[in-house]
Amino acid sequence: MNFSGAIKTLAVIPARYASSRFPGKPLVEIAGKSMIQHVWESAMQTKAIDDVLVATDDQRILTAVEKFGGKGILTNQKHKTGTDRIVEAISGLSCEWVLNIQGDEPLLLSSDIERLILQAQNTEGTKGATLIYKITDKKMLHDPNVVKVVLNKKSEALYFSRSLIPFTRSAQWEKFSIWRHLGVYLFQLDFLLQFQQWPQSALEHTEQLEQLRILENGETLLCVEAENDSVGVDVPLDIEYAEMMLKRQNSKKA
Repeated sequence: MNFSGAIKTLAVIPARYASSRFPGKPLVEIAGKSMIQHVWESAMQTKAIDDVLVATDDQRILTAVEKFGGKGILTNQKHKTGTDRIVEAISGLSCEWVLNIQGDEPLLLSSDIERLILQAQNTEGTKGATLIYKITDKKMLHDPNVVKVVLNKKSEALYFSRSLIPFTRSAQWEKFSIWRHLGVYLFQLDFLLQFQQWPQSALEHTEQLEQLRILENGETLLCVEAENDSVGVDVPLDIEYAEMMLKRQNSKKA
């Protein structure tokens, strides 16, 4: 791997082949391209990102990345989390900020990634930040694959959950903003390395949400509202929906 010049913001895409719910999903084709290529292209189109690296556990993914012109690195197959994989991948590299883009978020637009980076880097005291989007589809409220988040008045995360939060006693839930978490994080390098060293927390184990480790250790994440909807691909049934949304995105650009 060759990284030239000073790197302020490095994007790393963790891509694991052996997903329990959808093995090999980084290589699944969506609208003519592999999912990992969609994610890589969005990162490459983001002006605030200086370089992009795919961190994977499988030679098949690395080969695919190199074939479409990306940079990749093979990492240990035994990592428990994407953060562990990223920390191994960036060992020996120098940067100020690390952007973690989940490899199953093929519809994240570069404009929203740019929005996240600039807002976080210009908000004093920010160690970490992530993207959110207002839920408008009622079916998502009770879908455990859709991670919800509640915020304080400074737009910092109070809690993430696979359950509906907050509980709405009134049927008029549309009048209250219920936020969905999108799979991208920005960390100051020193904070990322500190976070990765903390033991996995009880809430993290319970919800299977790595970001809860940050909250349990008394830190928080700035939550930046995305201007565009996105979708994470968790199971094969998500592919059809992702392709539909991608067509919708492309029609808006035309």
